[in-house]
Amino acid sequence: MSNALTYRPKTGEIPTTPGVYRFRDETGRVLYVGKAKNLRARLANYFAPLPSLHERTRRMVTTAASVEWTVVGTEVEALQLEWTWINEFDPPFNVQFKDDKSYPYLAVTLADEAPRALVTRTEGIKGARYFGPYPKVWAVHETIELMLKAFPIRTCNNANYKRAMQSGKPCFASQIGRCFGPCSHNVSIEDHRARVEQFVSFMGSQDRKLINKLTAEMKDAATEQKYELAGKRRDQVLALTAILEKSAVVLRDNVDIDLFAIEQDELAAAVQLFHVRGGRIRGVRGWMVDKELDVSIGELIDSMMQTAYTGTTIPPREIVLPELPDDAEALELWLAEIAHRKVRLVAAQRGEKAALLATASQNAKQALMLYKTRRSSDFVARSKALEDIQEALGMPAAPLRMECYDVSHLSGTNIVASMVVFEDGLPRKDDYRRFSIPESTDDTDSIYRTLMRRLAYLAPAVDEPVHGEPGAAVASPDETEKKRAKFRYSPNLLIVDGGQPQVAAAARALADSGVTGVQLCGIAKRLEEIWLPDSDYPVILPRNSDALFLIQRIRDEAHRFAITHQRARRKRDISSILGEISGLGPARVKVLLQHFGSVARLKEATEESISEVRGIGPLLAGTIYHHLRA
Repeated sequence: MSNALTYRPKTGEIPTTPGVYRFRDETGRVLYVGKAKNLRARLANYFAPLPSLHERTRRMVTTAASVEWTVVGTEVEALQLEWTWINEFDPPFNVQFKDDKSYPYLAVTLADEAPRALVTRTEGIKGARYFGPYPKVWAVHETIELMLKAFPIRTCNNANYKRAMQSGKPCFASQIGRCFGPCSHNVSIEDHRARVEQFVSFMGSQDRKLINKLTAEMKDAATEQKYELAGKRRDQVLALTAILEKSAVVLRDNVDIDLFAIEQDELAAAVQLFHVRGGRIRGVRGWMVDKELDVSIGELIDSMMQTAYTGTTIPPREIVLPELPDDAEALELWLAEIAHRKVRLVAAQRGEKAALLATASQNAKQALMLYKTRRSSDFVARSKALEDIQEALGMPAAPLRMECYDVSHLSGTNIVASMVVFEDGLPRKDDYRRFSIPESTDDTDSIYRTLMRRLAYLAPAVDEPVHGEPGAAVASPDETEKKRAKFRYSPNLLIVDGGQPQVAAAARALADSGVTGVQLCGIAKRLEEIWLPDSDYPVILPRNSDALFLIQRIRDEAHRFAITHQRARRKRDISSILGEISGLGPARVKVLLQHFGSVARLKEATEESISEVRGIGPLLAGTIYHHLRA
């Protein structure tokens, strides 16, 4: 493959001004839309030597047949034009947000003669003020129920309202006490609008000043023996207080922010948006993002802003982000045009906002994990994934049984390895195994030794027990035979966590053990590349494909299983060895481990080096030294 792209424009032809560019394929389809503050500098990144490009960027530019650009006046105009073209052309290499549900809103139709409150999933009602989105529709109905006790306003539909106003007979909702509009003949249109304005004001700010005012009016009415009015004010105060209590208090009462959290891997990202009004979380919204190219956090934030604030959602005065994008100033100007006031982007680094961001990030992490789990657990998706893996790796049959191996250690000590098993694309946790590696030179040696132990059970004449943890209970002959039979079940595909060196070590183990008929591959985490033995180039599975998601999930499960075992061993070593020494409490154990890194290194230390540790005197150092060598 040539390192030069035939359609590359001359450097002098590309302007240095802000603009938007489009890559097209041979049929004219738009593959990717991007914006730039300096078009020449930005496009130069795509036309670097092909081997230096990220694999997915290389695939995009080699698929494209032409590039074109449009010059604009400012970064803000570039941002707007980019979003317009993304919506128009739906480019396959741009970030794709997936929102599998429409969220319910509480809307107040301020453009109506007698505004009403309603629950809706439709955005864009002319003249309406929206509140939300709410996570569940019952949450909106509950809010309306409480708010109507404090601000009785109209809830009936337009047809019933017009019929009631023309006939002079209250609508059915009004007759049963569910609607308090002008058709009830208890309030004028002007008085009703005043109630609506109070309703909207409180929903927008949730300011406790209104509660304090109503409380004062209740006390004054009671003093003047106007008990009916005092009772109404009491009910209003209770209703508004209940609304405030139903929202989680996270920040000060005067804080109105939107807070975004992002959790991502190489293929996808989960976005969580917390709407905080009056210091309380009033709504939560989430998206899943399929990333075709390896986009930065800044580019992801650009797309996220455009998705979140296109439609009826008005940005607040402050938006909290994990980090500020390079074009933060342009984004602020664009958001200010939508909100008709200044909007500030901030990166939370410490304090209460950073704590809330950590909570949102945890939600995003769970959403990403759930998305990947559901996708790989779907029967149709699993079947397609196994077929795609078979085709990509050139296997004679689909890999119905796959085993993945990972090695974990702590600075070269406490080396363990994990084996996880997936059958028909689903985990078989009863077949998982753990291996302890006493000594090893590096990860490749650990992989080799682990696989030699495992592959020994695939030989027909083997009659050895399954390797277990030292000190484990001895199983009965029947149980041992069952475990041995499971361990002798040969995998169709053997996966190691790593690139060419790890795959070469695994191939050497297969050759030395004499086991045949097992396909081998490795997955390199940085670019999610699939490496085969004796191959100079990796296999690139399509991004967002079910096949890559399945292999990625197996690798992540092997890593989790190894890490869990390694930490458990370390904790057991600490409690069983150091915990036995008199005069050595938890605080001193912590200091010792921080100094030496592990119990194994502490065992190798001299008595003099132990006594140099803060809080460890010569007498205690001697006790530790002799106990560890007993």
